[in-house]
Order: sequence, then C-alpha cells, then structure tokens
Amino acid sequence: MTKITEGKYKGLMAVSDKNGVIRAAAMDQRGSLQKSIAKDKGVDAKEITPAMMSEFKVAVSKVLTPHASAILLDPEFGLEAVKARAKNAGVLLAYEQTGYDQNTPGRVPTLIPDWTVKKTIEADGDCVKILLYYTPFEEKWINEIKHAFIARIGAECAHYDIPFFLEFVGYDAKGGDEKGVEFAKKKPEIVSQSMAEFSKPEYYVDVLKVEVPINMAFVEGTKAFKGQKAYTKQEAIKLFQKQDQSAKLPYIFLSAGVSDDVFRETIELANEAGVRYSGVLCGRATWKDGVPIYAKQGLKAFETWLADRGVKNINALNQVLDKGAKPWWDKYGGKSQIQIV
Repeated sequence: MTKITEGKYKGLMAVSDKNGVIRAAAMDQRGSLQKSIAKDKGVDAKEITPAMMSEFKVAVSKVLTPHASAILLDPEFGLEAVKARAKNAGVLLAYEQTGYDQNTPGRVPTLIPDWTVKKTIEADGDCVKILLYYTPFEEKWINEIKHAFIARIGAECAHYDIPFFLEFVGYDAKGGDEKGVEFAKKKPEIVSQSMAEFSKPEYYVDVLKVEVPINMAFVEGTKAFKGQKAYTKQEAIKLFQKQDQSAKLPYIFLSAGVSDDVFRETIELANEAGVRYSGVLCGRATWKDGVPIYAKQGLKAFETWLADRGVKNINALNQVLDKGAKPWWDKYGGKSQIQIV
C-alpha cells in the first residue's frame, strides 16, 4: 500500500478526470504573453495592462475549461480566471515569478514576493506549480541552490497538505543553441536525469511536469521532421521508454510552445512507445494562434476563435490522450493500493 495524505489525494483528484488522467490547460504565461500581444498590436509590452492580461486569461479559462480537467493560472493576472472556470475543472496556481533571476548565473528561479502556499489554497487552488530551468550538466553549486529551493517549496506544500507539481525545462549550461540539433541529442539525458533527481522523496514532489525527451523537428519519419536528423522514429520511441523508466512519480507532458499539430503527433509517439504518462498540461499549443485575433480584433473575436479553433484543438488532444494516457494512481500500483492518511 502507498500512503497519500488526504489533502494531496483530494488535490490530485480535483485536477484529473474520473479516470485519473490530467487534461489540464496552461494559462500561466506572463512576460511572454505580454510580449506576444504587444508584438501583434504593434505597441510596447508596457502598454499591455494587467486588465488586458486578466481579460485574456478569463476568456481562455471560460471557453476551454469545460473541455479540460484543470487549468494552470498565475496569481498575478489569473485570479479572475480562476473564478471564470467551469465547475468541473480544478486549479493549479504558479508560485514562481515569470522568467528567472538575471543577476545570478544558471537561471535560478525566484518566487512571487507576496505569495505563499497558504494563499494558493485561499484562492481556491488545488495544487501548487513551480517552473524550474534545470540541467544535470550545470555547475554543482548552482544545482545545489536549485535542489534546496525545490526542497523548501516541497516542505511548504507538505505542511499545507497540497499537491506539488514540478515543471522543469532543460537548457544548455554553456549557452548553445537550444533549438539546434546538438542540443536535441543531449536533451534525452537532460530530461531523464532531471526526472530521476526530482523523483527523490526529499523534494516532496507529487507530479512531474516534463518535456518530451526528443525534439520532434529532428525525428526522422515524422510529419514534424525538418530535414536534419538527431534520431530515427524508432530511436525516439526508445528514448520515451528510457524517460519512463526514470520516473518514480506520476508525470505529465508539457507542450513547450510547439503548435497543436506537432504536440498531438508528439503524444501519439508517446502512445506508440507505450509509456505510462498521466496526461498533459498544454498551453500555447491550444490558444497561441488566437493571440493575433485578440490583439487586432479584440475580446469578442478572440472568444469566438477560442470557441471554434481553441475547442477543436483541445478536443483533438483529448482524443489522443484517450488512446494512451494512464491514471496517475497507476504509479502507485492502482487506486486500490492507495491508503489515504
């Protein structure tokens, strides 16, 4: 039997569907979203007001959450969107500031200064999410800072008995091209080693939100292939399987800003590999093509676009999840093997 506390269990159930699959929409983008809207409006990012950010997030939450098991939002611009969600959808709230500390090497994260785990619960959040830029190939002293940072947050979540979702995004510690073929070859090891590290009990992480172990643009034999090979399709499948073996915790895939077509093909490849992922937290792949609509035509046009294209995107992804995603409780031997304490 695996012991899970009542609060952690309740939170995980709140953000998953009745079958234990996490079908979450992500709308916690802040700095990047401001820049995207500003670019399409032809204005400076400073002109994108908090009210506009909130309005955008409310629209996404209202239209997409009837088709999702949860939504990820941020306390800075997303609290109105928490209230606008469908009743069936749970809430994850980000705890980190957008971006990372520019004055410290190694992309060290910082927390939202006036936010706490307790405030997450008071804001109707079911789970806490942290984004961490991480590579096992970074300087040891930098990673020790990150390990301590995550352990502290994990302990805070354990104290308040709320699930902790840790998202990590790999990077090149030497400053190389992270969209290039050389980084694509390193990515599987970065992802797998990161998953193994943060599966350790001292971090109190409940769900890992992870990148896929490959860059689809370099997978020969896929629709997303751009012509330069880092791996064959069969090698990519084996890399998914190696990633799966690294996880001692339930894990879900993030979309990492790729298009909805590419992300669906990626998850189809994960299904083909037979890996035990428990869903997705998908953001930009679902709604990013609507940003120019909002910027140039306004809120009503954006809501109309979301109700059509956005809903089609999320439902198409849901159909892919139906074919391969496994319940989060499978990592613990099944629902019957969980003891709530």
